[in-house]
Amino acid sequence: MTGGPASQDEDYAEAARRFGPAIARLARGYEADEALAQDLVQEIHAALWRSFAYFEQQCSLRSWIYRIAHNVAVTHIQRSRRNRGARFETLDAIETLASGDNPETETGEARLVARLLATIHRLAPTDRQVMLLYLEDLTAAEIAEVTGLSPSAVGSRISRLKALLAEPYREQEIEE
Repeated sequence: MTGGPASQDEDYAEAARRFGPAIARLARGYEADEALAQDLVQEIHAALWRSFAYFEQQCSLRSWIYRIAHNVAVTHIQRSRRNRGARFETLDAIETLASGDNPETETGEARLVARLLATIHRLAPTDRQVMLLYLEDLTAAEIAEVTGLSPSAVGSRISRLKALLAEPYREQEIEE
């Protein structure tokens, strides 16, 4: 991270190599439609390249990349939801997990994963951001740095999200 146009290209190329798979996972976490997820990946990469013109290493590279990626993703889904007129759900409002498109054909773990991902897609942007960063193994402090929330608020949201997302697994254990 040395500065200058050539360095910007080099810094971006290194970051894209190191964090490309995480960016793709993040995009799929924000966008259910595969084609739109690919568009989001491209938007994130463009923003990431532009960001290296002013990255001053005031935080870790990892935090910086996630901050850029999540800001772009949140803007993307808010714009998309506005265009479609869809509503976000807060943690307090979600009582049941989304069901799959065809429950008769989905079985076992694949069905649960689909339900979990559908629920994540229904979360409000901040809650979705916290959950996706948690799933990428960021610490509460790192998540706080990316989101602007306090570490204790992040920890509280993670606990509530984990309880919410674990519910279908408990239901499945009871049925068996």
